[in-house]
Amino acid sequence: MVEVILLIAKVFFASVIYLFIFSIIRLIYLDIKSMNVSKVNLDKGFPTLRLKTKRGLLPFKVEDIYVLSKSMTIGRQDKNDIVIKDSFISGIHAQFILENGEVYLRDLGSKNGVFVNEKKLESNNKSLLKDSDIIKIGQVEFIFTKGE
Repeated sequence: MVEVILLIAKVFFASVIYLFIFSIIRLIYLDIKSMNVSKVNLDKGFPTLRLKTKRGLLPFKVEDIYVLSKSMTIGRQDKNDIVIKDSFISGIHAQFILENGEVYLRDLGSKNGVFVNEKKLESNNKSLLKDSDIIKIGQVEFIFTKGE
């Protein structure tokens, strides 16, 4: 009887160890996969948002780089071009507007606002972004790079 219980315990612990190893390998795979996706279009000179906040400190998924290849919205809802599930970000928080080779940022009436270089943008007014501007939306800070 004792031998059967020990056998069951061995099988259980071996299963737990295999599940743990599998989950670690899966996390490594997903992390590597997300790094490769974020490098798309970087060589074409598009403006980008580069994550300034340390990703490990955030309790939600966020990419290291977002390429602004067109006018894009950012917010918590899935219909945005850039989706960040931060509770401090509104459903449709802000919009990046590409016009005549320039990039503008517009706060779309968000509750917590959009900050550029620590200055709060006025709601529904667009502001011209310059290279190396620091953009804060919710708990996330990005560095804007204009591209070439």
